[in-house]
Parts: sequence; structure tokens; C-alpha cells
Amino acid sequence: MSIPTNEALPVPHGAARLGYAGLLPFVALALAAWVAPSAYRAQAAHALLAYGATIASFLGAIHWGLAMREQSTQQPGAFVWGVIPSLVAWVALLLPLSQGLVTLALLLGICLAVDRRSYPAHGLEKWLTMRLQLTVVAAVCLIAGSLAA
Repeated sequence: MSIPTNEALPVPHGAARLGYAGLLPFVALALAAWVAPSAYRAQAAHALLAYGATIASFLGAIHWGLAMREQSTQQPGAFVWGVIPSLVAWVALLLPLSQGLVTLALLLGICLAVDRRSYPAHGLEKWLTMRLQLTVVAAVCLIAGSLAA
């Protein structure tokens, strides 16, 4: 049951607030990876990596939710894509810290590219401006954290 693109759903204010609030850990942890006492910088970078992996998994799960809503087996690709961010995020957690952070930054960009192609079919194109802003800030923080690690 796709929503026609001419009936784009607005981003609820509460969802927007939560989305932007979700950037606070990215910013705080990236900053801490640079300016915290040296004994805590690596811990901040590891926390940034873990938070980024959690967010990437969430982005994949959105596609499962959309596919479940459709109740269609005609688009198994949404289910497949839905697990890829979690798998890549898991691998990123196993990589050396700096490489894991860069991997997650790239993954968030790929997630955005997939969302830009898939969201309009679900009437969610109005979410893409926020998704772009969230992705840019999160990816910059992950890269900054990788440079500090």
C-alpha cells in the first residue's frame, strides 16, 4: 500500500526534534575525541563508533518497516537492504578505530543515497532535507573522530 508521491507526508515536529537531538552524541563525542583529557579520548572515539553503528542499524531498519507496511513479497530488496547497514556497522566495530569511523561515515552516505531513491515511493520525500542535514553532520563528526583516533 504505497502512498502516492502527490501525497507526501510531512515530518512531524516531534520526529524532527528527536532527529536533530540525535546529533548531540555525534557532536559531543567527536569533540571529546579531540579535547577530552588524553586518557579519555580513545574511549570517546569508541563511543562515537558504537553510536554511529547504532544509528546505521536504525536506518536499515526503517526499510524493513516500510517493506512490512507494504505487505508485499514483490520487493524483497527492501528486506535485504534493511540488514546491510547492520552488517556493515558490525564489521566497522571490528575494524581498527579510525577505519571503523570512516566506514560508518561512508555507510551513512550510502544509506542517504538509498533513501533518496526509495523514500519518494512511500510519500516520504519531505523527510529527505532533514535526512541530508543529519547525515552531513553525523558523517563529519565520524570523520573528525577518525582523525582524532
